[in-house]
Amino acid sequence: MATQLYPIKFHPIFKNRIWGGNKLKEKFQKSNTPDNCGESWEISAVQDNISVVSNGFLADNDLNEIVEIYMGDLVGEAVYEVYGPRFPLLIKFIDAKEDLSVQVHPNDMTAIEKHGENGKTEMWYIIETETDTENITGLSKPVTTEEFETLLSQNRIEEILCKEKSTANDVFFIPGGRIHAVGKGSLFVEIQQTSDITYRLFDYNRINEQGENRELQISDAFDAIDYSQTGSAKITYNSQKNTAVQLIDCPFFTTNLIDFDKINVRNYATLDSFVIYICVEGKCSIHCEENPHIESLQIGETCLIPATANEVELKPITQNVKLLEVYISFNE
Repeated sequence: MATQLYPIKFHPIFKNRIWGGNKLKEKFQKSNTPDNCGESWEISAVQDNISVVSNGFLADNDLNEIVEIYMGDLVGEAVYEVYGPRFPLLIKFIDAKEDLSVQVHPNDMTAIEKHGENGKTEMWYIIETETDTENITGLSKPVTTEEFETLLSQNRIEEILCKEKSTANDVFFIPGGRIHAVGKGSLFVEIQQTSDITYRLFDYNRINEQGENRELQISDAFDAIDYSQTGSAKITYNSQKNTAVQLIDCPFFTTNLIDFDKINVRNYATLDSFVIYICVEGKCSIHCEENPHIESLQIGETCLIPATANEVELKPITQNVKLLEVYISFNE
């Protein structure tokens, strides 16, 4: 059974958003996108949004089904022991033509208490921005709950929000509890826990298609905000050609950047986790040594590598390729 597994791709799940644009179609050749397509959910186990396999003999099976069948062979024995049959990560491409709402996600403790689900820690890898793009990535200074509530009631919270210029290849880490908002003009990857819980605090008084202000979840947000999360959320790293460079290592996921222009062989023999490749530049082929199947991956595409893959060969098709490599590590 294990040797049958191969690099698995999924049909994207598109999301119309009031702030979305057309870059997912124009830049990534993703057909059938709706107008104002803000998000392409690449790998999802969120209820009512389960990804469906698009390639190979598992085509037309959904993610839940293949995790139930292959269990640790697909996701890793250690991962399956912790998360069971629910795939633990949600991968998205996001096109923010306009500013996203100022929002916060709960951490695990708050989410379990309120919803009986895990929280939402996430990271962003920026593919493209406009020249004036700014992200909100926390509070600019410590404030009390009472001070924050007063400023929010007076429509003045922007005075205490940390705003950071954003350009291509920037990385931001947003744990549960950190106030944030992606700025207009951003095309980026979001890697997060499997969760769709968002509490909006402020939405620039925008009107939806029904002529109404979008719903806010201020009371829930107050319960979720971690007021200690201040200052920059930008991650500093030094990219190295043909070497995996770690961007994020947290309890929920590890993400590396692989920037390569020649054959790159990745060894996962001791990892005990699935691996996700997200292509953010160029095009390459992917070959797992245990299976003759060769899959291609180009910018705007995502691929799931089964945990049984001990060695994977990445071969550039274009002159240069950049992949995000994502997995779960329980190493101390």
